[in-house]
Amino acid sequence: MPTDPSSDHRDRRELVRFYLLDHRTQLGKAIDIALLALNLVFIAVYVAETYPLSAALQTTLWRFEVAIASVFLVEYGLRLYGARDRLDEATDPYTIADVLAILPTVLVLAVPGATIANVGFLRAVRVLRALRFYRFTQDAEFFFGTISDNALRALKLLLTVLVLFFVSAGLFYSAEHVVNPKVSTFGDAFYYVVVALSTVGFGDIVPLTAAGRWITVAAILTGIIVIPWQASKIVREWSRRDKVDVTCPNCGLSAHDRDASHCKACGHVIYQEDDSSE
Repeated sequence: MPTDPSSDHRDRRELVRFYLLDHRTQLGKAIDIALLALNLVFIAVYVAETYPLSAALQTTLWRFEVAIASVFLVEYGLRLYGARDRLDEATDPYTIADVLAILPTVLVLAVPGATIANVGFLRAVRVLRALRFYRFTQDAEFFFGTISDNALRALKLLLTVLVLFFVSAGLFYSAEHVVNPKVSTFGDAFYYVVVALSTVGFGDIVPLTAAGRWITVAAILTGIIVIPWQASKIVREWSRRDKVDVTCPNCGLSAHDRDASHCKACGHVIYQEDDSSE
C-alpha cells in the first residue's frame, strides 16, 4: 500500500525538530554536547585571532572558523526545516543571534573583496553565539543530569555575567584596537570591561573612539539593570526556603512562617501548624 509523501515529509520534520530540542536521548545529548563544544571553540578561535600569530597558525584558525561556521549554517537550515512555524523560528532572538554570529565568516567567503579586516566589527558579534547557552538553561533537566531550581537560577546569572562581559569586550575591541594602543588584544578589552563594569575604574585603559564610549555606557547600563534583577530572584527564592506555601484566604499573602497562626500582613487567622516537628 503506497504511503502519503506529505506524511513522510512531516515525519522527517518532526524527527529533525525532536533531536534538535531533545536532551534526554543518547543522540539528543550527543548533539547538545557537540554544539556546546563547537560554540566554545568558535569563541576561542575569535579570541585567539586577536593575538599576534604566525601565518601558518592564522590559516589553521581560519579553516577551523570556516568549518565550524559551516556546521552552524547547516544547523540553522535544519532548525528552519523542522520548525512548526518557520517565520517564528527565523525571528526568534536566539536564531537571529546565531545568524549574526556566522554572518562575518559567510561574508568573507561569499562577497569578493570582503576581507577579514573589512568585516572586523561584524566579527565581534560572534560572541553572541554564547547566547545559545541559554537554550540549555530553560529547564532544570540538562543532558548531564537534573539540578535544583536555585542552582539553575545561579547558572543563568553566571551565564548572564559571562555573556555581558564577552559581548561587551568583543565590541569594545573591535571599536578600539585600531586606534587605541592599549587595546591590542581581546584580553585587553576583556580586562577593561571587567574593570569598567565593576566600577573600579583604574584609568589605565580609556576609550578613544565614540563607539568605544557608547559601548561602555551600554554595557554598564545593561549590567546595573540585568544582573541585580536576576540576582534578586535568586535571593528571593532562597529567602522562601524556610517558609510554608500557605495562602491567606483574606489578603492572598503566601509563604508564611512555619509556626504562624495569623497572617503577618492582615492578621487573619490561618492556624498553620508547625511542620518542623515532623
